[in-house]
Amino acid sequence: MTASAPNRPTACLALADGTLFYGIGFGATGETTAELCFNTAMTGYQEIMTDPSYAGQVVTFTFPHIGNTGVTPEDDETADPVAAGMVVKWMPTTPSNWRSAGPLGDWLATRGRIAIGGVDTRRLTRAIRQAGAPHVALAHNPDGEFDVEALVAKARAFAGLEGMDLAREVTCAQSYRWDEMRWAWPDGYTRQEAPKYKVVAIDYGAKRNILRCLASAGCDVTVLPATATTEDVLSHNPDGVFLSNGPGDPAATGAYAVPMIQGVLNQTTLPVFGICLGHQMLALALGAQTVKMNHGHHGANHPVKDHDTNKVEITSMNHGFAVDAQSLPDGIIETHTSLFDGSNCGIRMKDRPVFSVQHHPEASPGPQDSFYLFERFAEAMAARA
Repeated sequence: MTASAPNRPTACLALADGTLFYGIGFGATGETTAELCFNTAMTGYQEIMTDPSYAGQVVTFTFPHIGNTGVTPEDDETADPVAAGMVVKWMPTTPSNWRSAGPLGDWLATRGRIAIGGVDTRRLTRAIRQAGAPHVALAHNPDGEFDVEALVAKARAFAGLEGMDLAREVTCAQSYRWDEMRWAWPDGYTRQEAPKYKVVAIDYGAKRNILRCLASAGCDVTVLPATATTEDVLSHNPDGVFLSNGPGDPAATGAYAVPMIQGVLNQTTLPVFGICLGHQMLALALGAQTVKMNHGHHGANHPVKDHDTNKVEITSMNHGFAVDAQSLPDGIIETHTSLFDGSNCGIRMKDRPVFSVQHHPEASPGPQDSFYLFERFAEAMAARA
């Protein structure tokens, strides 16, 4: 069956339950299937679309004005968009920002990412919250013709993220060095010329700004692929090991990541620091378990309590799986929890400088509430020297 909604929409979002949302397409044409999530951030749409943790997902933006400040290469978290597509309420207007290098629609089109505007994102977000993150098919056809039965069938056929190892798809192909530090006025990005600590960073889908934060904390960073072994890591004689963010089911990635982490922990006393998927990888290596969340945490306004200080940090989140706090073994302390739902957001070993957090301290929504975590990692390496 071929159908089109009134007023000739040029894009269609089909949910696996048969619900259809019509709108105006922009960016690339064609079709894509993915899991649908929503993000509540008011800024950072380019960083969100290029965050490797969004692999296999279409992102609904709850903030209506997306794309109005254009895009700039400086804000990419990786070379190209990784999220499968985007859903917005209002179509992007002509960019108005001194940093803009071009409009969002053109940027998406040249990078093969589909977007749909004119959607009731409030209704869509409510549906995601109530029923969980659905599987969807997103189509953009300038002619406005859609085989909706086929789109719904494709959404239903999407395998989902559970059991999916996406870190292999977004990790680097080979090792590389990183020395670029955080952006600062008026010089922009500068280089770390006097590093104090050698850090091996495991790339499960690492954001560039995480690597910048490590460099700004005094680290000489060597990035290794997700499949690196214990021997690969230790061959660089590091002062510390960092476990990056990334997409997919942590249990699937853990098949090869957990043995490596356990090897590092068993053979050395090196400080270890993890973020997002890296947090989940560390938890699995220490004997805990992870669970799939109903709709996950995606946004830049998430309050997290630090149990060591009783302070509340405003954090950036992006995860659809979580560490089960009830499964933490003896000797592993829960350090942070979400004040939205009480889910685990941080752990540490009781007697070693091994710790991790679920949220993203490098995203700076607080704006720098959580940067102390990079400093803590550096201090742990200094104490060991």
